[in-house]
Amino acid sequence: MMKISLILLLFIFPFSCLQAEDGSKLWLRYVPISKEIAKNRSITTAAKDPIAVRAQQELADFWRGQSIDLKLDKKLTYLKDGFKITGHSGRIKVIANEPVGLLYAAYHLLQLQETNQQVSSLNVEEIPSFDIRMLNHWDNLDRTIERGYAGYSLWQWDDLPEQLSPRYEAYARANASIGINATVVNNVNASPQILSTAYLTKLQGLATVFRRYGIKIYLSVNFSSPKVLGGTSDSDPLNPEVILWWKNKAKEIYTLIPDFGGFLVKANSEGQPGPQDYGRTHAEGANMLADILKPYQGLVMWRAFVYNPTTEDRAKQAYQEFVPLDGAFRDNVIIQIKNGPIDFQPREPFNPLFGALKKSHEMVEFQITQEYLGFSNHLVYLAPLFKETLDCDTYSDGAESTVARLTDGTLRPARKTAIAAVANIGDDTNWTGHHFAQANWYAYGRLAWNHQLSSEQIAEEWIAMTFSKDKAFIDAVKEIMMTSREAIVNYMMPLGLHHIFAFDHHYGPETMGRSKGWPSRLDALVLSSSGHHRLGV
Repeated sequence: MMKISLILLLFIFPFSCLQAEDGSKLWLRYVPISKEIAKNRSITTAAKDPIAVRAQQELADFWRGQSIDLKLDKKLTYLKDGFKITGHSGRIKVIANEPVGLLYAAYHLLQLQETNQQVSSLNVEEIPSFDIRMLNHWDNLDRTIERGYAGYSLWQWDDLPEQLSPRYEAYARANASIGINATVVNNVNASPQILSTAYLTKLQGLATVFRRYGIKIYLSVNFSSPKVLGGTSDSDPLNPEVILWWKNKAKEIYTLIPDFGGFLVKANSEGQPGPQDYGRTHAEGANMLADILKPYQGLVMWRAFVYNPTTEDRAKQAYQEFVPLDGAFRDNVIIQIKNGPIDFQPREPFNPLFGALKKSHEMVEFQITQEYLGFSNHLVYLAPLFKETLDCDTYSDGAESTVARLTDGTLRPARKTAIAAVANIGDDTNWTGHHFAQANWYAYGRLAWNHQLSSEQIAEEWIAMTFSKDKAFIDAVKEIMMTSREAIVNYMMPLGLHHIFAFDHHYGPETMGRSKGWPSRLDALVLSSSGHHRLGV
């Protein structure tokens, strides 16, 4: 009882002091420095790139410590978009290979400041675990969000490109502060209209804002777009007419958005069109797009979630379709694989494609939005879930063949390494519908940058930057966060049973049967225990 009272007091005290708190600032609660501090230290850079200048400005506005010199060194290619920070003789020196590395270094320094870390004698070198650290938005063009629980989409399509909401820049800044450098702005169940000239012009406006923070735009594309938009006879990836349409569309995109990242494709899954509609393989479909994007340095993320209801075991469908194609994909194709073989359950084993694919580039897809974890009504801290997958040993290449090391280039060198997660962001004032859901956005970004960080460290950072630096408060809230994932596993999928949620919304339980008369897992358990039925789970 005493412990519960202490936790309540720890919550009540900070929030009584922050009655106007609405969550809109996320973890970026920096307080502008005084004129006196600004007068006694300098933030310098010779770099003229707008991103480098932005890094300088962030530090000039909020850094309370000693003087800082920001420098670009193009010879330090091994840093990629990372940075080096050293502190001596009363000055801090920051070196990066890319301008965005200076921006990431600026946010790193501010994070150290906001969490009361030692900064006087720094010796830090940070190289990101993955080259592409991506958010996938499942946003529709009518501004609804599939599996979204934080209001409507941020993207105000009717106002673009003329009117740019201030939240676009706030979104980009928040992502840059945790190292996210890529975003897919539309649903994987894509409307062909996203590739129309009207929408590409709107996207140009978003790209202009995101570019200031080193973020590239990617698009989910509908495989039938040539037929729907271009009037081709079909969308067969080997049809010269179809290939020409995609070539012309790619040229149009890169003319408007020169730093466009590439395409994300959901094909032949849950009714979506794809190359199999024409007797072609996933590799033939992906390679057609990859060949078209290669002159622009574009990438194709081809999703391995290929669920179509059959009598076969759902968990092995992706394995059966993709393993026979291993090695058939171009080097600018990355197979995007959900962390587990089913569908973002509270707990799943790692997807067997990790390790089984030995000649194809692969990346993890997580889900930050809580489709199966209580929407944005339940406090569930997901860093332990992310870590559980990344740290799992597949033994595919011997011991320590973890999912992380298979996808970060350590064991399987790749042209570009990547990681993705389905965003939980909407136009709610607090961005994510639930203040604590912000922690999952933060945690994903931090692990995409450095997958060796612990869940505990990330939680401590987020609590200190968002609410309070008081150690007792941090410890109490961290305990709630660190136990929340196991709690939801216990009450959302007891006894290891998964997918016992209501068929149409995935929130409440539906223990007495599924649609079309299908038995639920609990029904199956009861029948199995009575000797009448047997169903593997």
